[in-house]
Amino acid sequence: MKIAIIGTGHVGGALATRWANAGHQIFLGVQDQTTFKGKALLSNPNTTVHSTLDAVKSAEVILIATPATVAIEVTKSLGDTTGKIIIDAMNVVIGKGPVGFSNTADAILANTKTRDVVKCFNTTGFNNMENPNYGNTSLDLFMAGDSERGKEVTRKLALDAGFSECYSAGGNDKFQLMEQFAFFWINLAMMQGQGRNIGFKLLKR
Repeated sequence: MKIAIIGTGHVGGALATRWANAGHQIFLGVQDQTTFKGKALLSNPNTTVHSTLDAVKSAEVILIATPATVAIEVTKSLGDTTGKIIIDAMNVVIGKGPVGFSNTADAILANTKTRDVVKCFNTTGFNNMENPNYGNTSLDLFMAGDSERGKEVTRKLALDAGFSECYSAGGNDKFQLMEQFAFFWINLAMMQGQGRNIGFKLLKR
């Protein structure tokens, strides 16, 4: 699969590595191709760097993993997203997010053509994306969005990143719930002192 990654920091970098190692073609979309965070990612032969517009043109799927405060600006910079899937890995933190929106996924939908927007890869730390394995168990992920096509592709990419399963929390009306879930992880890991090496697993019987 051809994937554009916008935001090459901890989250974008971790997923770029996991997906490139799984055989996907990764297009890093950056503002300055000479100086950008995550240049070491180019050591993988499946990863190349491009302008944001060129990365998006080449891709079937777009991951946005930038600070939530620039969600609108970044979305507008993508160009024509018709027929493409956008995965939103951002979170509004302590009220800092896109002006006029309670969550980043709604901000994306309001500023792009595609309706295939899925919220995912936002409910756990980047360290769990680098390594989702805890002993013999792998963590689960969660996603939300109206696009069934988008969720099918997102689930596959979650599994390719090493997660055990990716469960749907519902449609676009659950975008806010996904960000609240993310804050729950942040609260446990940072504010309650549990540390970053914690994650969620859905158990059934």
